[in-house]
Amino acid sequence: MSGTTFAVRLLGASATLLLTAACGNSTTSPVSSNKTVTPGTGMSASASAGVVGVAKTSLGPVLVDSKGLTVYLLTADTPGHSTCSAQCLQYWPLVAAPAGTSVPSVPGLSAALKSTKATSGASMVTAGGWPLYTFVKDKSPGDVTGQGVKTFGGTWYAVSPSGTAVIAPAVTPTSAPAGGAGGGGNGY
Repeated sequence: MSGTTFAVRLLGASATLLLTAACGNSTTSPVSSNKTVTPGTGMSASASAGVVGVAKTSLGPVLVDSKGLTVYLLTADTPGHSTCSAQCLQYWPLVAAPAGTSVPSVPGLSAALKSTKATSGASMVTAGGWPLYTFVKDKSPGDVTGQGVKTFGGTWYAVSPSGTAVIAPAVTPTSAPAGGAGGGGNGY
């Protein structure tokens, strides 16, 4: 074996070992039922099995997903029925229901958690019957940029621990996405 072939094989083996070590060591940790999270406020939040939890935001206590992002409902929906189309789901991703037969209960949440089917056929979580979504413009825990947005046939509101809409001041026109009521989200 020549020196060049040996060097190439040695470099290949070293690269493989480094890649394996990097892929096998993660510094992220999922939200579990025993972990408290403080989305943007220093306040405690609860989450159960990584589905939803309760956190304090500028709107008060609201439901959050497993990443600590605010959860919303759409007034065009009805309890147990999502009207959010494929285009809508691009901007308002559903909160996916866990595999299994039921959604686990969450400490601090008085609304019943269940699941329903989205228009896409995917299982999604409901609170107090309302289908739950997040908003693509919420980038960090505590963000509530979807509050009061009027699009896709209704108004989007953060969800309280009782499973109802948190009615608070709407998003200012300069921060609301274009498209208007029922505009289909063309301005996202």
